[in-house]
Amino acid sequence: MVIPTAASPSSCATGISPDLYPTQDDLPYEEEILREPFKLKGWWRYLVARAGAPFKKRSVIYERALKALPGSYKLWHAYLRERLDAVRPLPISHRSYASLNNTFERALVTMHKMPRIWLLYLRSLYEQRLLTRARRAFDRALRALPVTQHDRIWAPYLDLVSLPGVPVETSLRVFRRYLLFDPAHVEDFIEFLLRSGRWQEAADRLAGVLNDDSFHSIKGKTRHQLWLELCDLLTRHATEVAGLKVDAIIRGGIRCFTDEVGRLWTSLADYYVRRGLYEKARDIFEEGLATVTTVRDFSVIFEAYTQFEQSALAAKLETAEEDSGSEVDDGAEEKGGKDGVAKLAKKFLHGFWLNDDDDTDLRLARFERLFDRRPELLNSVLLRQNPHNVEQWHRRVKLFEGDPARQALTYVEAVRTVDPMKAVGKPHTLWVAFARMYENHNRLDSAEEVFKKATQVNYKAVDHLASVWCEWAEMELRHKNFPKALELMRQATAEPSVEVKRRAAADGNEPVQMKLHKSLRLWSFYVDLEESLGTLESTRAVYERILDLRIATPQIILNYAFFLEEHKYFEDAFKVYERGVKIFKYPHVRDIWVTYLSKFVKRYGNTKLERARELFDHAIGQAPAEEVKPLYLQYAKLEEDYGLAKRAMSVYDQAVRAVPDSEKLGLYEIYIRRASEIFGLPKTREIYQQAIDTVLSHGDVKIMCMKYADLEKSMGEIDRARNIYNYASKHVDPRTGSDFWEKWQEFEIQHGNEDTFREMRRIQRSVQAHNSQTHFILPEYMMQKDQKLNLEEAVDTLKRAGIPEDEMAALERQLAPASTNLPANDRMVNFVSAGAESQPDSRSRLAANSEDIDLPEESDSDEENIEIAQRDVPAAVFGDLAQKAKQDDDKRDAAEDNENESKSQLGALERIKRQRRQ
Repeated sequence: MVIPTAASPSSCATGISPDLYPTQDDLPYEEEILREPFKLKGWWRYLVARAGAPFKKRSVIYERALKALPGSYKLWHAYLRERLDAVRPLPISHRSYASLNNTFERALVTMHKMPRIWLLYLRSLYEQRLLTRARRAFDRALRALPVTQHDRIWAPYLDLVSLPGVPVETSLRVFRRYLLFDPAHVEDFIEFLLRSGRWQEAADRLAGVLNDDSFHSIKGKTRHQLWLELCDLLTRHATEVAGLKVDAIIRGGIRCFTDEVGRLWTSLADYYVRRGLYEKARDIFEEGLATVTTVRDFSVIFEAYTQFEQSALAAKLETAEEDSGSEVDDGAEEKGGKDGVAKLAKKFLHGFWLNDDDDTDLRLARFERLFDRRPELLNSVLLRQNPHNVEQWHRRVKLFEGDPARQALTYVEAVRTVDPMKAVGKPHTLWVAFARMYENHNRLDSAEEVFKKATQVNYKAVDHLASVWCEWAEMELRHKNFPKALELMRQATAEPSVEVKRRAAADGNEPVQMKLHKSLRLWSFYVDLEESLGTLESTRAVYERILDLRIATPQIILNYAFFLEEHKYFEDAFKVYERGVKIFKYPHVRDIWVTYLSKFVKRYGNTKLERARELFDHAIGQAPAEEVKPLYLQYAKLEEDYGLAKRAMSVYDQAVRAVPDSEKLGLYEIYIRRASEIFGLPKTREIYQQAIDTVLSHGDVKIMCMKYADLEKSMGEIDRARNIYNYASKHVDPRTGSDFWEKWQEFEIQHGNEDTFREMRRIQRSVQAHNSQTHFILPEYMMQKDQKLNLEEAVDTLKRAGIPEDEMAALERQLAPASTNLPANDRMVNFVSAGAESQPDSRSRLAANSEDIDLPEESDSDEENIEIAQRDVPAAVFGDLAQKAKQDDDKRDAAEDNENESKSQLGALERIKRQRRQ
């Protein structure tokens, strides 16, 4: 085969570019495809080998391959992709796009079942904005491909019809066809309808979605959100949407979705406003305010209502200004038309009230009335939340202050609505306030009728019913009707008959009226009335009835006894006390015992002493330890005034043993004071001794010992007082009980000598060391450890210096005592020495331990003058430091001349340390 060259005359004659012809390198591939032209492998190897060739040359190869293999998807797909890449940089109007589209059409002849080929073609048409051709291509693709592949076509198809230039009707038809394929995407269609302004169809579609119980939103919207979208659509475009019952739809939403009630009511009212039905909109607002149950919904509706009224008033005022500014056209009559007749009629009827359509005053009154009604409407909302809230009913009555008729109607509504078993608050207060309102207006007959009905209500608690009876009786007392008040109390406290009890038990629900006769509040009020208005016998009968019902309190017992004492029935009063102490236990019986004993002692004195003692013994035997102190004091006072002093002391002795530890100190002080007044000071010694032995806390022991010591000092018993201080010292820490030690020191200064003062200081240090020894063991150990480390450091230093071991041992023996004999001012803080310790002022020495051996003072001075034998270290040991040390000798000698005598006390360790610092 002859391959034409670039300079071949035949190529020039045909007009084909020489670059498109095969070259010598293409010969093997051309031979292969000539041998097997219908095999894809040869063509594909040829294309891969010429991957870097220009697209025109590769397109020739593609065309030759596709002519031989028109059904090869691989070749068509690769060819179309390369053609797309080739035309992408070109402008949209270039003629290469037409060639590309023709290539796609040729490919679809055999590749019409391949969705990727269709997608490449459709995407290319979309980018070229060939809307009609693209729409027809999409339709052909849907017809050619199976239904299972349609979902890949519809997504770009919807993008195409959603472009701004596409006619709306065309887009609607495409979307409707798509919903036949996939009805779940109806929300996308609804959004498109809303964007396109097709309100009617959008509303119909939304309504259909809401009516379909099997619908599930692919966008995650709830039925509530869809319902709100429908309501907004219906209300904002009320005139464009027809065929739907908007009122029924929104009311259905109000019934179903209670969390958006306020918004739905305002939407419904807005719907009627947009349609021009203003009175109907006002009725909707009123209905919404009358039915909502939350303050939030009420606020939403009320705000929308006020804006509506304000807008209507502003519009009316603006219209009135325009009408007043316009003048009647006088020349209209001459024209003779209908317009002229209307203007002439308007001129003649101007000013007549029947023809006056100016309702500005009415609208203004409505607006003001709406704001005046706001507290009442808000209270109605709260009552709808809980109609059994008593406090809200009282507030509602206060809103109508100055209007008795409205208040009476509110009370009637309240007592009919509130269920006493479900009431929040006290429901009887509504009845009482209702009756008091009639009383304030001098309608006593109506007030009594209200109280009578109130006593028949089955309240939740007996105290509520008792309060109603008491209020009724108090009303009668305020109007001086005393017999009627007593009669009401007798009627209220009467016990139901056996027949009534049997009937109530048969019903199974026992009302509070069956328990009213045991109400303590009712009986307390009744007995007060009897004491004020009744007789002695009637009052005693009431008190006895209270005791028989076993509802008495300690105060009732005391009142009964006081009442009998006022009428000189002392023995009967004491019998009442006896009954009281038998009924009640501690701590309730405490006041009864104290009052009983004090009254008995005051009444009889020493005439019935044995009986009084029995009463006191009985009372003390029943009382717990915390309550027995006042009884013992009262008992001791009885013995002091009417009995024997010895028995009084015995009572005090029993008291200090019986009371709790916290009260013993105070009672001992009383015991000691009374004993000193009766028997004299010597008698108190044994009491002090007993107190010190029995009082447990250290603080009380200290106080008692200090008082005991003052007693002995006042009696001249100095040694006894010192012994007491000595005994108490072991209970008093010097760090916390400084007052005790100061007082002992003052005592020793006044009555002691040097030895006793030194002994006192020794005891003080011993007690302080005993109470704080756990704090000083560790510091002392650490101090000894530091001394040992310093000694070892000195030995190591001497060893490195080259001193022989025998000389180092001698130096170690000299350093050991020096390290242990520390100066006094270098001791650890709060360290207690076992020997004598010198004071800073050097005026006195106190013995810290009486068993230590006292050394003469000269011993300290001799020990201080001990000199340690020293030996110079050879210079060779230090090496280069020897020359430096020799240079510093003069400076060191001058410094040594100025040092004090303490220089001679330095050991080898200190000298080595100083040499290191130098």
